[in-house]
Amino acid sequence: MAENDGFGKSIIGAAPIDAPDVTARLLRTLVGFAIDGTDWFPGARAAAGKQLQNKGSVEAAISSVTTGHVTLSGAQGFVTNLGGIATLIIGAPANLAGVALVQTRMVAAIAHLRGYDLDDSRVRHAVVTTLLGQRIVDELVAHGDLPGSPLVLATAPGIDYRLEQLISQRVMTALLTSTGGKQAIGLVAKRIPVIGGGVGAATDSWNTAAIARYTRAQFVSRRGSR
Repeated sequence: MAENDGFGKSIIGAAPIDAPDVTARLLRTLVGFAIDGTDWFPGARAAAGKQLQNKGSVEAAISSVTTGHVTLSGAQGFVTNLGGIATLIIGAPANLAGVALVQTRMVAAIAHLRGYDLDDSRVRHAVVTTLLGQRIVDELVAHGDLPGSPLVLATAPGIDYRLEQLISQRVMTALLTSTGGKQAIGLVAKRIPVIGGGVGAATDSWNTAAIARYTRAQFVSRRGSR
């Protein structure tokens, strides 16, 4: 979702983007699922730990985490099944909610591997903000809506209530704007018989790869200082 300028500007009315408290709770729940996981969907720590054990170094593990999650985001059937639980959390269509969950876990896993405490609320806010992508974050910072990049948020003295609401609303709006974009892409793709289902998969994979690059640039290693 991060790098989608979007064909569609529509926002799904059922989503609680105008209810800041509700939106913040929903995003916190999404992040909680992504970090803590379930029996059938290991969380960010587990995913990071498995790759670190397999690869033997932090950066190799990060590359493996990235590749795996880019692949998952493009696997439409898998992501849609994830959406069954994620839709209950954020009220977005199944595929989009599933992709958001996969992307959140990827960002959190990379942050964990770089030495950030996923139990720290500042880090969790930084993880969510990263989903917006560099262009949107840079615009928010330039307009004074955000105090800084995800790295700044992750290491800031604290996150106030107003900022939490802003982050939550911006992320939710980005999710739903991306929905409008995918619907428009789908309408075009239906006119091209061969590519139909592959358009959404390619878009999800490309966006997830872009978020991974931004994450790796923002969450610089803190392991050396510990």
